[in-house]
Order: sequence, then structure tokens, then C-alpha cells
Amino acid sequence: MLKRSLAMKKIIALLIVACSLNVHAAAGTDYTVPYANDELFHVFGDKPGLVKLVDDFHDNLMRDPRTRPFFENVEQDFLKEKLVEQFCEVLGGPCVYNGPLMSKIHAQRGIGKTEFNALVQALQLAMDKNGIPFPAQNKLLAKLAPMHRDVVTKQ
Repeated sequence: MLKRSLAMKKIIALLIVACSLNVHAAAGTDYTVPYANDELFHVFGDKPGLVKLVDDFHDNLMRDPRTRPFFENVEQDFLKEKLVEQFCEVLGGPCVYNGPLMSKIHAQRGIGKTEFNALVQALQLAMDKNGIPFPAQNKLLAKLAPMHRDVVTKQ
């Protein structure tokens, strides 16, 4: 029963990502509009909660052979700091993401749909571990989904 529930969560999350991609595909920007208020930021545990989430997300990425090669030669503390900034801003928190453009840092990485989906799965597992409610998970994934076109560069 638990496996079936997790499978359904993955399917729903991927559908949300796919739908968001269709909605945002024509936008052509390298920026995701944050939520107008900080309610969702609080659901994620404010900045301390995001730091814990990103630590767990990072651990998942480094354990997965599909994603590890894309992150092992990156300065890890910088990566985590920028992920916290990005999530914080997108969730309506007080942070401002000042990292590199997604299109620039992913342009030559050769990331395909398989690797991208593994990244989404790693984030979902981290959110589950941190007790983030499923509707809140979906809201974050929907906000991050437009970045798909800037991250996936391999057909």
C-alpha cells in the first residue's frame, strides 16, 4: 500500500511539472515568479527548514548515480546556499536569489529527462523526510517546473 501511495505521489508531481511546463513554455524567461505572501515559506519551516530540506535533497542527489555526476565537481556549500536562496525566494520568503541563471549553468551539462526526473524524485524524498505536506510539495514543484526548459539540454 505504501509503495502504491508513493507511486501515485510521483505520478501526480510529474503531472504537475508537465502541466506547468506547458503553461510556462512560451514565457522564455529564466526566472520563476515567487508567491505573493510568505505562507508557503512558513509551511516549509522558514529558512532553518529550507536549510534542512536542502541538506537532505543534496544527500539524495549525491547518493543517486543518475544525478551525482552533475553535482560532484561543484562547490557544495555554494550549491546548497544558492538552493536555499532560490527555494526561499520562490516560496515567498525574505530571500533574494542572486545565483547564476539556470540556462547558463546548465547549458553544457547534457542533462536529459531521466536525470531531471531523478532530481525531482530526490527533492520529493527530501520533502517527505522533512514532513512537508503533499499540497505544499506540489506548489513548490509547480513553481520550479518552468526551469525544466533551462535545465534539460539533452534530448
